[in-house]
Amino acid sequence: MTAVLVVCVAALALPALAVSAPGAPAQTSLESGVLTQLNAIRRTHGLVPLTANARLAAAAAQHVQEMATDGYFAHNSVDGTSFWRRIGRWYTQAHYSYWSVGENLLWSSPDVDAAGALRLWMQSPEHRANILAPRWREIGIASVHVAAAPGIYGSRPVTIVATDFGVRKREYPSGARP
Repeated sequence: MTAVLVVCVAALALPALAVSAPGAPAQTSLESGVLTQLNAIRRTHGLVPLTANARLAAAAAQHVQEMATDGYFAHNSVDGTSFWRRIGRWYTQAHYSYWSVGENLLWSSPDVDAAGALRLWMQSPEHRANILAPRWREIGIASVHVAAAPGIYGSRPVTIVATDFGVRKREYPSGARP
């Protein structure tokens, strides 16, 4: 069987809106491995490690499940909602003057491990830029494995991974204004 790997990246910085969210599911070994390796890469580049955020993880979990169920692969939701609005439903902008989110996506048939995911993302200039963006402070990671995913996945077994990056500040970073 031929392995298929696809990656996708997005980022946005905005002034604040609002919404709330329930907690995220417990991390799988793939998700905890991605966090460990991603933070190791950030440290080697002199960047602060990212803190796991349950709301970002819930946003990522909802999205990977939706993509697996509905058979598509994109930052925007199946209904056309932009990635930053989707994440904003979980990772609220309320009470923050600066809010920014980004996302790296990956799908693999049949499977991928943390080292493989990070290797692919680091080989892509856009994904690498997201991983090494100094502004990020928090991250939510989710993955799902489906035995026979519909749509673009062609009923193959797939693993879909999302990393949702975020930062919220009560003050604007120097030079950044809406």
